[in-house]
Amino acid sequence: MIGLEYILNLYNLQHIELAERLGIKKQNINMWVKGRQNIPKKYLPVLEELFGIDQTYFGRELSEIEQLEIQKEKLKRDLNPVIKKYEQQFSSGEINDLVEVPIYDQEEMNAIEREIEKAKLVSKFKTAMDIVDHNPYLETYKLMVELLEKVQHESVLHKTIEALAHYYEVLPDGVSSEPEQEGFESELFEVFDDHNY
Repeated sequence: MIGLEYILNLYNLQHIELAERLGIKKQNINMWVKGRQNIPKKYLPVLEELFGIDQTYFGRELSEIEQLEIQKEKLKRDLNPVIKKYEQQFSSGEINDLVEVPIYDQEEMNAIEREIEKAKLVSKFKTAMDIVDHNPYLETYKLMVELLEKVQHESVLHKTIEALAHYYEVLPDGVSSEPEQEGFESELFEVFDDHNY
């Protein structure tokens, strides 16, 4: 869906209403939404100001993550949330490290943040699976999904995944979820060493 169409739906704004605000004909808005005509550059800053959304979103197809980001910006404008505190969370990417994540006084904001994070994880998981056309580790991915479906609440799963992240240096040494994690990892790494892994 083109950004402008998504934003108009989200704000419950009719094409005619936007056309009146911009001082143009409704047909122009229809052409923009259907992708038959690009939004003229002179209107992009006006749209950005009107909706409080970066102008790069209006004229292109939006991903699920971008749609959630736009919902988040609308919520910020509607709720005026206050950041209660910051929480450290692991961030994967080019630099795997802990980052400060805001915790808001409005649960709707925290919920949309979690939805965005989940959508990013799903996208990264899919990308990881698509690295090779005929992925030889497809059975491993199936097992991972089974574990997540059946025992994701078990601490041994979390401890083992964190240990693997340390073992392969995906997670920095100083980042640890629990005090006893180091002991768990040293015993697990001994098993790896015993079997020449």
